[in-house]
Amino acid sequence: MTIWKYSEVGHSQDASQKLKNLFDDKAVFDYSKPVGLIKRCFELYSSKDSIIVDFFSGSATTAHAVMLLNSEDKGNRRFIIVQLPESCDEKSEAAKSGYSNICEIGKERIRRAGDKIKAENPLTTKGLDIGFRVLKVDSSNVNDVFYGASEVSQDLIKSTESNIKDDRTDLDLLFGCLLDWGLPLSLPYKSEEIDGVAIHDYNGGDLIACFAKDVPETVVKAIAKRKPIRAVFRDSSFKDDASKINVTELFKRYYPDARVKTI
Repeated sequence: MTIWKYSEVGHSQDASQKLKNLFDDKAVFDYSKPVGLIKRCFELYSSKDSIIVDFFSGSATTAHAVMLLNSEDKGNRRFIIVQLPESCDEKSEAAKSGYSNICEIGKERIRRAGDKIKAENPLTTKGLDIGFRVLKVDSSNVNDVFYGASEVSQDLIKSTESNIKDDRTDLDLLFGCLLDWGLPLSLPYKSEEIDGVAIHDYNGGDLIACFAKDVPETVVKAIAKRKPIRAVFRDSSFKDDASKINVTELFKRYYPDARVKTI
């Protein structure tokens, strides 16, 4: 039998007080798990390169513990934490502080905890990764185009000229493509402009995407010359079929190994 002392791993009251201190003496979350307890679990049951998953992340104690342990043993553990956006009570300290749901509290805690860990240990945490990416589950980016004959009208035909939903951003489309191709969602990307047109380069050429309207040939050439593994365009980016065929021909000329598709 293993017995962990409160003095070693903390307890609920201690955890609540430390979280309160992290949020400028505001009690934004009740019954947070002790960071010391979770960190101790990871010390015993993870390696330095583990991916740690928490499907009930609450105030993001797991993320806090992972960063803290990495700072102590030079580990490279990563975390995936999941939380439903449960609304904060309107009368709660969290709501009064501007946090509409639990997820917002968790995100802010990760930011503050990461900064605190680095500030308290500047010499040993220079290479510590405290970054994180927030993703939200949503419906498909693509409009529903399956209708019975009796449902089709002239207005409906006009509304489906673009197969992409109107409220979707370039990043929505980019990460949708990553899922379709089975690429990791944690790699770096950068957005830039070529001839006034926005393009998105994921992990240095693993995928280059352009979702602008009326993409000029100069932009397609520039993307092809970068020799991406994958290239994605929006179907409505081209005014006619000839323009889409031209994209294929340009890639054949400059980099035929690229996998090119339109969405």
